Amino acid sequence: MQFIIGRKPVIEALESDIPLEQIYISFGQQGSIIYKIKNLAKKKGIKFSELSTKKFKEIEKGKNSQGIIAIKSSQNYYSLEEIISSAKSSKFPLLLLLDSIQDPHNVGAILRTAEASGVDGVIITTHNSAPITETVEKTSAGALSHLKICKVHNLNQAIKQIKDEGFWVVGSYLSERTQHYTEVDYKMPVGLIVGNEEKGLHKLVAENCDFLVSIPMLGKIQSLNVSVATGVILYEIVRQRNTVGKPQV
Repeated sequence: MQFIIGRKPVIEALESDIPLEQIYISFGQQGSIIYKIKNLAKKKGIKFSELSTKKFKEIEKGKNSQGIIAIKSSQNYYSLEEIISSAKSSKFPLLLLLDSIQDPHNVGAILRTAEASGVDGVIITTHNSAPITETVEKTSAGALSHLKICKVHNLNQAIKQIKDEGFWVVGSYLSERTQHYTEVDYKMPVGLIVGNEEKGLHKLVAENCDFLVSIPMLGKIQSLNVSVATGVILYEIVRQRNTVGKPQV
């Protein structure tokens, strides 16, 4: 993970083609330059966060940042067309779409399971999603290096595009009209969508799914952690497709 430190360097990065994951702003920073940075970040779909002075200093580590730090992306992203084309070489193509997953530990854990279960490509959103940081990379236990990842501005447009390419879209969703997650026949091109840790899938995303599935809760709590739920459904897909892999030690 590489940092770009200082107001002018961050503005120059925003005005160029340098890929940025996220911008951190120390709480209380104001003025025309800060406004410009926020405005440019919004236009480019780059997430920015205001941090407490203490938290910001932990990232800053004594450098003179003028209250602004940007994270430079080292991740190689693929286009949606590349992801779809690559997936179609599989017997049963499988894409995983993340609808605003915000915890980097969840993203990393999901990517680890995605790689282990043979997912052909992962689609994430540029807005309201955790950036691919050192924490994500570490939690993924190396899986990040073996996955094709695509960032999209509009998840619903991406859903339409993969549908047009012959994929059936399955959303993990809690409602009265969902099916048991084992009832869907996954022996077809599938795009599995999992949603935000607290709110789940956005309403329009859920409406655009071909199937909505849920995992039964037998205890007192209402839902599983999103990374665990993703793993449960992915391995049901693996089971149905009779995929043979290395045995888990």
